Amino acid sequence: MLNRRLFLQRTGFGLGALAASDFLHAEEKDDANPLAPRQPHFTPKVKRVIHLFMNGGPSQIDTFDPKPQLAKLDGKPLPDSVKEKLQPVQKARVGSIFASPFAFKPHGQSGLEISELFPNVARHADSLCVIRSMVSDIANHSPGLLMMNCGHTVLERPSIGSWVTYGLGSESADLPGYIVLMPSGLPTAQSKNWTSAFLPGLYQGTHIETQTKGQLIPDLTRHDIGPGNQRAQLALTQFLNRHHLLRHPGDERLDSRIHSMELAFRMQTAATDAFDLKQEKEETRTAYGDTPVGKNLLLARRLAERGVRYIQCYHGTGQPWDSHSSLVKNHQKLCAEADQPIAALLHDLKERGLWEDTLILWGGEMGRTSTYQGSSDKPAVFGRDHHVDGFTVWMAGGAVKGGHVHGITDEFGLGVAADPVHVHDLHATMLHLLGLDHKKLTYRWSGRDFRLTDVHGNVVKELFA
Repeated sequence: MLNRRLFLQRTGFGLGALAASDFLHAEEKDDANPLAPRQPHFTPKVKRVIHLFMNGGPSQIDTFDPKPQLAKLDGKPLPDSVKEKLQPVQKARVGSIFASPFAFKPHGQSGLEISELFPNVARHADSLCVIRSMVSDIANHSPGLLMMNCGHTVLERPSIGSWVTYGLGSESADLPGYIVLMPSGLPTAQSKNWTSAFLPGLYQGTHIETQTKGQLIPDLTRHDIGPGNQRAQLALTQFLNRHHLLRHPGDERLDSRIHSMELAFRMQTAATDAFDLKQEKEETRTAYGDTPVGKNLLLARRLAERGVRYIQCYHGTGQPWDSHSSLVKNHQKLCAEADQPIAALLHDLKERGLWEDTLILWGGEMGRTSTYQGSSDKPAVFGRDHHVDGFTVWMAGGAVKGGHVHGITDEFGLGVAADPVHVHDLHATMLHLLGLDHKKLTYRWSGRDFRLTDVHGNVVKELFA
């Protein structure tokens, strides 16, 4: 017995199916659309994530992890007992102790200590949940980025944004569930940072260069065909695609292409609206700043309002925070670029009622050593090396403790003295806040069940509000 969809497809050359395609697609939207919202494992605390990625690795002891005792040891050699604990590459090129040249002071009712490099973010001190005891596996950029994004340093694995949209779908019917914003170019490790790997391709992050002249999304709008004709053309193409899919059931690549084509058509209106910053009040645009980072973070807020599930904002091309030399100058520049927009985003989310159900994550793929690099004796050209055995990220939003510090690094800022949080733990915690059990969010591939945290990860409930 044929159902009505198959009847329309197999009779009258399929013209009935073609005429009814929009109606049937609307009917099947909730059941067949892989990006339709899905129920989490348990009641979530947040609906979406905005990940502020400081690619390259900001220095924790110059930003959010003060080590005033290092001032007494400035310029002295690092003790051998501490040096031996460093990773081999860092051990081979370690310099003398380099105390932070930046002043810290307590802010807010919590007294959270923040560097002078972030004066605007410091006004939100009571909203920040600072993790000073982050640890990762390999102190290098590509493996560090892949670990922070995908939970593995080498093998291609789905990114956290892909896992989130796979588990929860998207609240937006007309925009991708996972969007990656870059001013221009690509970060180190490139598109592997937002890959869906073996998950269906529809869950891969949509990468957008926001400094591109003209349309941010190439070929979004067609000028060679009218909307009505384009809809008819799309309906015919999709009818043929779905007819082909009937002959090749279970072909996830084909199914992803079909859904991507439908989404691309709907995006012609939705994306044009979402990326039009001229719709914002002048005072709002001024608050974020007319800079690449400012525009990205304002776009992130607009996407969050429109139901995009996971939004990632990279600071710039390559690894801008990688300050192996001239750290003072570089970090002053980078923090100045990020400070005002981040503070504006935090304020804006609160004002627009998005604070309580949005999780904001700030940080890089690693931190930096408390010793200097370079052979010069001039502090102005000193830099810091990579470091993954005790660095800092922070979270914000209504679901986490504001004005809270979790974890302690040792007196040299080079090891964790209490409450270590591995990247796997961070991922497990983020998924938990979204209502997902990291042990149950799995996908069977190549004969085994995979998950973001592999066989690791513990939820750090001490961070929860």
